[in-house]
Amino acid sequence: MFCLFCKHTDTEVIETRVSDDGATVRRRRACPKCKKRFTTYERVEELPILVIKKDGRRERFDRDKLRRGILKSCEKTTVTADQIEKIVSAVEIDLKQQDTTEVESKMIGNLIAKHLKKIDKIAYIRFASVFRRFVDLEDFEREIKKLL
Repeated sequence: MFCLFCKHTDTEVIETRVSDDGATVRRRRACPKCKKRFTTYERVEELPILVIKKDGRRERFDRDKLRRGILKSCEKTTVTADQIEKIVSAVEIDLKQQDTTEVESKMIGNLIAKHLKKIDKIAYIRFASVFRRFVDLEDFEREIKKLL
């Protein structure tokens, strides 16, 4: 790291501290040439997750949009806000662990459906009806038979 003051190319790290959340490293540095000190911060650069929509468009992954979709499916059910937040976090973690930064919306929908199916069947059916675009009663009937 070069010195901010004299542009000398060889500075020394004299102190290193990790932030409380572990996401940032603070380094106190000294320049052996001009003797001045300065601080640098180091963070992991997160690449944005892009969602590939059914029509081919790409948009940034939006955690709040995901939460709103799940909330809508869970209205008037026994699913708690804490359970919804756990689903959102689990899906986001799954997406970040993928080998790519681009994921199809279908994959996200399947992840959500898998979680909802475990905790509330009604919320699952509501979500599936929108996500899988049920068009008639037979679609609902086939999905309910799978649950039974």
